[in-house]
Formats: sequence, structure tokens, C-alpha cells
Amino acid sequence: MNGFARDEFISAMLVGEFGNDRLLLHDIFRNLGWRLLEAHKRRDGMRHLGSSLVEVVVAERDSSHWNWKKILNDFRRLVRPPLLIVTSRLADDALWSEALNLGAHDVLAQPFDRDEVERVIASACRRFRFQPELAARPKVRAANVA
Repeated sequence: MNGFARDEFISAMLVGEFGNDRLLLHDIFRNLGWRLLEAHKRRDGMRHLGSSLVEVVVAERDSSHWNWKKILNDFRRLVRPPLLIVTSRLADDALWSEALNLGAHDVLAQPFDRDEVERVIASACRRFRFQPELAARPKVRAANVA
């Protein structure tokens, strides 16, 4: 459905609290064999992004510690910046337009729909992998990731 085989590995990071949606995101990633990191503080997030390959960052629009605009700005320091997906309970056309114009990959409305999350994450990962400088990167197969 999403263009990724169950054994293909996707690595993403959450930035924000996400409330009850956090459990759904972890369930989606676990069921697909994808890796999901979390960063509650800016320093932790940048350390993860600087030390391991993270293809997608999913950030709440209104995170108190590290909002999505600061994330995009911080991505400029990275050799291989991940793609950003902004989430909000108020995901209207204005947010979608602003996020895409500033460089985010997409916007997801909360509460999350399982199929939509899968589709958007997989789409971001495909785009990340087919950037010219990453095209030669070998595919990684997922191990049992919880």
C-alpha cells in the first residue's frame, strides 16, 4: 500500500508530546518494523540527527521545546537533513501552505489516521532516499525493532 516492503527499514524521530496519538505512532512503526526515536529536548534531537541516519522527523506544530520552524532552521547544519512532517490538531490550509513553503515535506492532521500516517511517512522516506546525493545508498533491512 505504501510502497515499502514490510522488511524495509525506515527511521524516524518524534518531536513533541503527541498525547494519545503517540501510542498509535509507536504501534504503526512497530507493526511495520520501522524505528521510531523520540526527542523531547532540542539538544537530544540534534544529537540523534547528527549521529545516526534519521530519514523523517515528525514534529508537533506547537511543541514548547523545539517548534517546527526551529527544526527546519537546525536542519541546515546537518549533512543529511531528514524530511519534516508537521502535525497539528488545527491542520488547516494556512499551516499546510506555510509549512510547505518553508521546506516541510507534508502536514498531518491529528488525531492520526493509521493509513494516512503510513502513506505520508513512506512518501517522505522515498523522497529522502531518492535525493541525488543519497541515490547510491544501499537498502537496509530491518531487524526486529520494538
